Amino acid sequence: MSQYQEKTAQAVAALSKIRIVPVLVLESVTDGLRICELLGQWGLPGAEITFRTKAAPEIIREVCRRFPELTVGAGTILNVKDLHRAFEAGARFAVAPGLNPVVLQEAVRSGYAFSPGVCTPSEIEQAHEMGASFLKFFHAEAMGGVATLKAILAPYKHLGIRFMPTGGVTTSNAGEYLALPEVVAVGGTWLGKSSDIAAGKWDVIADGIKAAVAMTAAR
Repeated sequence: MSQYQEKTAQAVAALSKIRIVPVLVLESVTDGLRICELLGQWGLPGAEITFRTKAAPEIIREVCRRFPELTVGAGTILNVKDLHRAFEAGARFAVAPGLNPVVLQEAVRSGYAFSPGVCTPSEIEQAHEMGASFLKFFHAEAMGGVATLKAILAPYKHLGIRFMPTGGVTTSNAGEYLALPEVVAVGGTWLGKSSDIAAGKWDVIADGIKAAVAMTAAR
């Protein structure tokens, strides 16, 4: 087993226990620490901190330092530079919205747990050929949701490919995705909304976290 496969397997094992991974767009370290404190407090010990803001690397570094028990990943990794910045900051996994062969090849070479985004059979085959077996299904709902994912999965079940659907997943449909054995976890874009963070609605965010935990516990 290569280092890439080993690290990816470790990430899959950790995410399979979390099941719902909050996808966070954060502007400051203070906000990152606050929401990650709530995640740990209410039993959702993981997050994807996206590289959509300049603060992302510093936030990941500080969150990993303060909350080492959390499985912290990096999202929206679109180039090799950000791939390295994410893992140098301490990310345990990283994901991208699409399949960039250059980034995936570098992740494999570097032994990083990286999950490229796919939404078609051709992309699944290309990613698998390059060594990836944990993929982000994006944009999940816009591409047809659970029905499309089930149809796409059929020819590849024997390959052991696992998925993390993200995009349009909500409390009303997350359970359908999580019922599929090939789904490790879903991306929780509804948790920790930027508008709630900006308004300091930490009670609203905490209630959303608790609801997500309750939903996974009921399954």
